[in-house]
Amino acid sequence: MSTASKPATALITGASSGIGATYAERLARRGHDLLLVARDAQRLQALAERLGGEYGVAVEVLPADLTQKADILKVAQRLREDAGIGLLVNNAGVAMNGKLADADLEQAEAMIQLNVVALTHLAAAAAANFSAAGRGGIINLGSVVALAPEMFNAVYSATKAYVLSLTQTLAGELRGSGVQLQAVMPGVTRTEIWERSGTDASALPPSMIMEVGEMVDAALAGFDQGELVTIPSLPDAADWDAFVAARAALAPNLSHNQAAARYK
Repeated sequence: MSTASKPATALITGASSGIGATYAERLARRGHDLLLVARDAQRLQALAERLGGEYGVAVEVLPADLTQKADILKVAQRLREDAGIGLLVNNAGVAMNGKLADADLEQAEAMIQLNVVALTHLAAAAAANFSAAGRGGIINLGSVVALAPEMFNAVYSATKAYVLSLTQTLAGELRGSGVQLQAVMPGVTRTEIWERSGTDASALPPSMIMEVGEMVDAALAGFDQGELVTIPSLPDAADWDAFVAARAALAPNLSHNQAAARYK
């Protein structure tokens, strides 16, 4: 592959397993050099060696704990300053189970730090770098619970609603810059996140669970088609189009002064 046609380096967070590792494999297959970020340096290194050997791409590991401010800033600085990076897969995230009233709030705070604060810092850094260069892509991993928050834990669902809103807003801010945005909203996907959150995914109907490779392939197909929001488990994209149309129709009424009359 010539230098002129070679894809930009992709920085992937949460890359040591699951969705992040699968994105790494798929993007390496497409010819992207990789910068892999996660806490588990040993697993990152093993993945880097395998992907570099299989696909002939350069793979660098950057161990970081994105619940820690210093590590967030370290990765964000790399994103702002490295002109070779042209794709960010903002995948790192955790879940938790149980009711908010009974929650370990320190655990909830760590989840917000990772799912919201770290993602925001890295999206901002990528937006600055990529828009200055006039090219690039930012993929933010959310969840379908952003659209159906009653299905799962309150704080987790709220963090994923934030991911969707941030992506949609940032897409508007970067319109015309050459930077592509995508929010990926998976349903239940077979990864380690369920075990770590204390949820027994095996108790769910098998028809609800998507294999991680299928999920990432569907997400990348949506990215290739320029979708701003991709729901890999949605069988008919017209359902999402109808939702977007309904939201657009509602928008003019949200700030209409006469709407207060319904409460009189």
